[in-house]
Amino acid sequence: METPCSDVPDLTIERIETTAIRVPLDRVYQGSHYKMTHRSTIVTRLHTRSGLVGEAYVGDEDAGLKEIVGIIRQEIVPRLIGSDAFAVERCWEIARPATWDILRDRRLGLVATACIDAAIWDVIGRALQMPLWRLWGGYRKQVPVITIGGYYAENANIEAEVSNLVEEQFAGMKFKVGGLTPREDATRVQRARRAAGDDFALAVDANQGWTPSEAIEFARRVQDCNLLWFEEPCQWHNDRRAMRDVRLGAGIPVCAGQSELSAAGCRDLMEVGSIDYCNFDSSWSGGPTEWRRVAGMAAVYDVKMAHHEEAHIAGHLLASIPHGTFLELFHPQRDPIWHSLVVNRPKLENGFMSLPSAPGLGWELDADYIRKYEIEGL
Repeated sequence: METPCSDVPDLTIERIETTAIRVPLDRVYQGSHYKMTHRSTIVTRLHTRSGLVGEAYVGDEDAGLKEIVGIIRQEIVPRLIGSDAFAVERCWEIARPATWDILRDRRLGLVATACIDAAIWDVIGRALQMPLWRLWGGYRKQVPVITIGGYYAENANIEAEVSNLVEEQFAGMKFKVGGLTPREDATRVQRARRAAGDDFALAVDANQGWTPSEAIEFARRVQDCNLLWFEEPCQWHNDRRAMRDVRLGAGIPVCAGQSELSAAGCRDLMEVGSIDYCNFDSSWSGGPTEWRRVAGMAAVYDVKMAHHEEAHIAGHLLASIPHGTFLELFHPQRDPIWHSLVVNRPKLENGFMSLPSAPGLGWELDADYIRKYEIEGL
């Protein structure tokens, strides 16, 4: 193995630790065809010979936490110990076989890889004394922020919800649709637009809820609502062509990518002409290393980049490139981990969030919160 340069810390990987946490939500959050009752994540700490430790929390795989932790400890860590964390691409390839088991949900291995990849990038930033948004490109140090709402619930007060978000200085919101008829959901979105005003960025997310014809009908009904994007409008089985048809037939920007598992999958979305925005999820696809590959392709295809959730990592990625767009934040009750685990979480100012100047990811994690919600036996 090559010896690390003498003028930088020795980032030979000596030990990797994981802690899984699971936090109950205050209510059930329902989209078009799914429900959420908990928010979960895995905190990964990567120890190096120099004493520097990379730390990151990744993923929201509530049902697969035990399997992901097992993959990290039994399949990736034994191969990775002794490697140089500066060799990011090599480390990523070393972890890649965790995704090759055809009898196992491939995303489990991808999330396991992302846990390691994020921690590696954090320790590299710490070693170089540089925040990751700057290390990855440094295009800006602030990002505009939208939140996610419009969930289906009895007695939902759309006007009150949207007005509150405007008061809290969000730049916009992503509104849930796809669980009702196009006519019914169009009415809900029109109510949100009236409550928000014209300067509030309003996107909609169907979570693959409709057929192409239903999605086009909806888009035409809300053509005066000035939507930022229409996310995952169509059912999964033929969604690349379906989204292309919606995009061209309805004349509305389409966003997708969170359901893709690889850079190649996002390439196909761009090549077919399915999307205007790519919201690839680094936590579900192998980590920031793979997300940055997609961002490079998106620049060539004139596609803008977003990121599905995971603000603590997404903020750095989106701030690093010229074609990065809005950062997604949940309400504190929908994502208690971001709002309670991250001690130095910045406040919104006029719709923007500033990234930390501290090296690496720059977030301080609350050890007491981790202990409180740690899953025993994992």
